[in-house]
Parts: sequence; C-alpha cells; structure tokens
Amino acid sequence: MSDFLFLDTSSGYLAAAAKKGDNFAVKYIGDCAMRHSVVLTDAIEEVMSKTGLTCPECDFFAAVTGPGSFTGIRIGISTAKGLALGAGKPVMGITSFELAAYNVDSDDFCVVIDAAHSHFYAQRFGKHPSAPAYLSLEEVQNSGCPLYGFENLSLPRYTALDVKDCIFPAVSRGKICPPAELKALYVRKSQAEEGRK
Repeated sequence: MSDFLFLDTSSGYLAAAAKKGDNFAVKYIGDCAMRHSVVLTDAIEEVMSKTGLTCPECDFFAAVTGPGSFTGIRIGISTAKGLALGAGKPVMGITSFELAAYNVDSDDFCVVIDAAHSHFYAQRFGKHPSAPAYLSLEEVQNSGCPLYGFENLSLPRYTALDVKDCIFPAVSRGKICPPAELKALYVRKSQAEEGRK
C-alpha cells in the first residue's frame, strides 16, 4: 500500500494516521469536539514523526468527508487539501459510512452516526443498500438490521467499532482524486442554513 497521511475530524473524536513503508502510527483523541483545530496540527506532527514520513513522501492525503460535525468536516478536508496542494499530491475522500462499512462482515447492516437531537445519519449496506439519510431515533430502531458506528450509542443491535482498526481497510479501497474534487458529504442542511428565512 502507498504511503499516506489520514485525517478524521468528522466526529467528537480525532484520528490522524500516517504510513511510510512498514511503519504505521495512529493518534486518537477520544473527546475533542470543538477542539479539532487546536489539536490537529500536533496530532499530524506526532504520527509523521513516528513513521518518519514527510509531506513530499506522501503518495496522497486522505480525509473523512462526513457526514458528522459540519465544522469538523471542513477542518479535515481543508487541511488535507492544503497539504496536498503544497506537496503537489492527490487526495482521497472517505465517508464516515465507508470508514465503518469496509470493516463489517455482514450481508445486511446499517452504519449510524449521532446527529444530535435524537437523530442519526445512516446508510444501509449489503442486500438492501440505501443512500445516506437523516433519520429519527424511531426510524433507526425500526430498521431491523445490525447497526455499526464509532460512538458509544444506546441502540439495539448496535456494535461500536474501533476507528483505529478501520483506517487501513478503508484507505485500501478508496479512490484518489485531485484536491479540487475533494468535497464534504452533507446529508442535511446546517442549523444556520435551516434557520435562514
């Protein structure tokens, strides 16, 4: 697999990972909501230092494109784009759904992400795939299929995955593109947009 820097600032946690040759390092901060911009640079420097990776050596820069925290998504994408443009390298976008889904061995399941206010971002995979959706708690509970994600959620049939274990499988199946093509996945409008008259 190629050498890369991976960033996930889409949720309440932060994950940064770097790979150079056989060296792989991950920095995970479990509770840093509203602090991604403060801790991201140090996390990047730490994983790149541990692997000996430099920006010019990266074959690409990967970022989780959402859904999730609107601000967090923008931080991760803009950082990946900036580093890629500076190094003259491509990028890879991975959705929050793909990051989990590529690590589930089931023929019918749903990836769910807490969207606050008893709502969830969700996407079904396997026999009955669906487009990304914004669902109520009741809709998620009535889905009838196993649920997966990265947060600790009190939902029936739910399994929390370790994001650190999910990076390699997701990156190995992702597609690179020019930095200008890296876009955020927004499943719903932001509160500011919904509040406009």
